[in-house]
Amino acid sequence: MPADMNNFDVIVVGLGAMGSAAAYHLARQNRAVLGLDAFGPAHDRGSSHGESRIIRQAYFENPAYVPLVLRAYELWEQLQKESGENLLTITGGLGIGPENGELVSGCLRSAKEHGLAHELIGCRQMRTRFPQFFLADGETAFYEERAGFLRPEECIRQHLRGASERGATLHFDEPVLSWSASSQGEGAEVHTSRQTYRARSLVLSVGAWFAELVKAASIPVVVTRHVMFWIRPIRQASTFDKSVFPIFLWKPEEGPLFYGFPRLSEETYPKVAIHSGMEKCSPSSIDRAIHPGDESAVRSAIGERIPALNGEVMHACTCMYTMTPNEHFILDRHPDYPQVVLAGGFSGHGFKFSSVVGEILSQLATDGKTRMDIALFSATRFS
Repeated sequence: MPADMNNFDVIVVGLGAMGSAAAYHLARQNRAVLGLDAFGPAHDRGSSHGESRIIRQAYFENPAYVPLVLRAYELWEQLQKESGENLLTITGGLGIGPENGELVSGCLRSAKEHGLAHELIGCRQMRTRFPQFFLADGETAFYEERAGFLRPEECIRQHLRGASERGATLHFDEPVLSWSASSQGEGAEVHTSRQTYRARSLVLSVGAWFAELVKAASIPVVVTRHVMFWIRPIRQASTFDKSVFPIFLWKPEEGPLFYGFPRLSEETYPKVAIHSGMEKCSPSSIDRAIHPGDESAVRSAIGERIPALNGEVMHACTCMYTMTPNEHFILDRHPDYPQVVLAGGFSGHGFKFSSVVGEILSQLATDGKTRMDIALFSATRFS
């Protein structure tokens, strides 16, 4: 705790996936850190809940992500060893779609550019190796052995634990009302429902609340509503165990990209969700009720493709994606206030990176630069 109870080296606003990791890495540097969140630890009001999140290496979105995710694996393994908790599980992973489609060809591009081990599996071979999946004519599967899933709530809890044990001050259920910063790049203030705090640097990692706290029209984000479903298999539930059923992404020639997970234990169920094409919302307007149309959309995706999984819905919940127009992250210093670091637009494919993003945010907040290549995520690219 700093000598002045309201003055810190760095304030981190938002203690979800990215913010908890930033607080952890800053505390590892022996910085005086204050973390603020409007809700409780590892809450379910944003984007980082729901039991599991995919991690994969052959990044179809852009090969520039691969060095980041390789570093993320290293950091997840370090945190897992430090905490003694099961955070990362390797199951293998499939990217399914037309061979020349965006998903498969993008995976191949990243794998070849970065020398990642992979296989292409045709329809006939898939029926032998992974009989749960029914590929259409013309579809193929890209397989990578090192893909798997993270447990998001536990990952956040362990980043928070590590930050707190190293001296970080973490305040929950304390919404931030506003912030201000010196145009000369010296210091920032954060105003909450309880207090005003000051720091040399400020990190804003607020998920779906980004547009509310970073009011800059030149940094656009869109928030959308998504629903995750846990479904009881129709038969042979063991064929969806994590030892035989890999994580998957599937982009048919027609229809939205959808994805899924194995069951994590005998007491749980496989999870599936649709990635694209959902309605816009805001944190205050999101409809958290589950409607028949939500379920029918998922059943349309899996019905003929993973028929044994098209059973009874056992649980469902909503989450929010926050994405930029080109779906690449915002990870940069504020264009007007260099002491303010921005982290946003991660939802939909960002959680796996949170360990390395936290490291990058800590470097930007203290050194003004990072050794990782983050040019793709410039905050000024939409200007």
